[in-house]
Amino acid sequence: MKKTIRLLSFGLFLGLALVAPKVQACTNFLVTRGASVDGSTMITYSADSHGLYGELYHWPAASYAPGTLLKVYEWDSGRYLGEIPQAEKTYSVVGNMNEHQLAIGETTYGGRSELVDATGIMDYGSLIYITLQRAKTAREAIKVIAELVAEHGYASSGESFSISDPNEVWIMELIGKGTNLKTERRSKTAYNVDKGAVWVAMLIPDGYVSAHANHARITTFPKEEESNKAISSKNIDKIFNPEVEVIYSHDVVSFARSKGYYEGNGSDFSFSDIYAPIDFGAARFCEIRVWSFFKDIDKSMWNHFEYAKGLDLTNRMPLWIKPNRKLSAQDLMNFMRDHLEDTELDMSKDPGAGPHGLPYRWRPLTWEYEGKTYVNERATATQQTGFSFVTQSRNWLPNPIGGILWFSVDDAATTVYTPIYCGINEIPHSFAVGNGDLLTYSADAAFWVFNKVSNFAYLRYDYMSADIRKVQQEMENYYTSITPLVDEKAAELFKQDKNSATSFITNFSVNTANSLVKQWESLFEFLVVKYIDGNIKGEENGVFKWDEYNSAPASIKNPQYPDWWKKHVIESTGDKLLVPEE
Repeated sequence: MKKTIRLLSFGLFLGLALVAPKVQACTNFLVTRGASVDGSTMITYSADSHGLYGELYHWPAASYAPGTLLKVYEWDSGRYLGEIPQAEKTYSVVGNMNEHQLAIGETTYGGRSELVDATGIMDYGSLIYITLQRAKTAREAIKVIAELVAEHGYASSGESFSISDPNEVWIMELIGKGTNLKTERRSKTAYNVDKGAVWVAMLIPDGYVSAHANHARITTFPKEEESNKAISSKNIDKIFNPEVEVIYSHDVVSFARSKGYYEGNGSDFSFSDIYAPIDFGAARFCEIRVWSFFKDIDKSMWNHFEYAKGLDLTNRMPLWIKPNRKLSAQDLMNFMRDHLEDTELDMSKDPGAGPHGLPYRWRPLTWEYEGKTYVNERATATQQTGFSFVTQSRNWLPNPIGGILWFSVDDAATTVYTPIYCGINEIPHSFAVGNGDLLTYSADAAFWVFNKVSNFAYLRYDYMSADIRKVQQEMENYYTSITPLVDEKAAELFKQDKNSATSFITNFSVNTANSLVKQWESLFEFLVVKYIDGNIKGEENGVFKWDEYNSAPASIKNPQYPDWWKKHVIESTGDKLLVPEE
């Protein structure tokens, strides 16, 4: 789909004008300061869609005259939604992180379909990127989101948001109120009686981690009358009280009653169960990804395996857990690469993987055979990722330096996360908006170069993925080792001249990202030479050698197919392929 850039009032508002298909299959992991190895807060996000082109968005900080209007376009489709008042001052945003280290991710859970508001102006993508331009902290972001949907209506289906700043991590879940039109007789103007949304936001306790993956995860929560740590939207200005840990729309319960979803007194009210009831698909395709992350850092999560498989929907997982070890950004990168390994659901271990152990199945997620429905597993890592990231917000460094967006495009299992400082003022050309699109190949666009490697690897995944992982880990180990030095130098420059510090981190981020793409192009060339035509050429540390006696490669191997594959071929072909005995 060809992307477009629209000229908006008094400036270019690039990202919300992008034509991008709906991103409904995403994964977020949330890590608090006390659960990280270095005291940073972290969130992850994979924007998974077969029609999303992976690139790095950028909105420079700007000032606007009073009365300026901002045109809002739906992030998924580019559809014009309406206009809202522009903020007089906006902050610089790089990807899903702003110059104050505020980061926001999302996953779409859908929920009750009748609650989509056809009259709303704010879609979930607009909420993310407009909020990042207007808020400095997670609490301020929650307030901005709540006020935007209350004033302008919410145009998307149910959504979970991960919101982090250098000190706190929140999860916020939100769903619209549907389209209930009423017409004023005098003016003959129609308006939505139920404009806005119902929502809940909860602070993740320090030392804990959380996750969401396309299903609503907030169940019961304390109400204002039950705890001094909870407030409703009627008292939204109290959000900045550090004692407040739960914030919710004042009508989150009463609206459910009015729609006939709930009849209780409120004490047992569960946001997820009321607005997005769990079913087999929500567990097997969505909650399974949360479970797979949790089970690696808390062995008790195996008690919820039947739930994650969709077979016992009563044994729900907790919203957050205390990990058995502290996590690093590299840990999260590797969690984003999960294929349900070490479980019975590992797709690389069944015949559908083919002879080369491919851990993917092409869509759709379900398929029919002889009147029965079967599934393809939906793991965290998936082939259709547009972009993904791991954010780090670090309160001991100046904001432009403290925030790192570890950014990547394409399949997380075969990509590399490159460090992008949140205070940069230029985007790497290889990741820039406009450098190619889904229908336009660009030889130096990160999206196409990484897809070139991954899609070639899918042909012989067992061998090629090992070569890719080797380079992947080398690059990420290097980036992880060099960023502390960059931090130190940038912090020194920041004390002397902020502009010099900005130039320094910009040059580092841009050069590192562009160099990575060149490195990945070289990797593709290496893989083509090594694996062309189903052969495997011998090499040592990436160097191929000629046979000293003739003009041929020194070693060409043709590994046998696995025995299980041979057995299946024989069972399906009988003696057709059998060599007769002499």
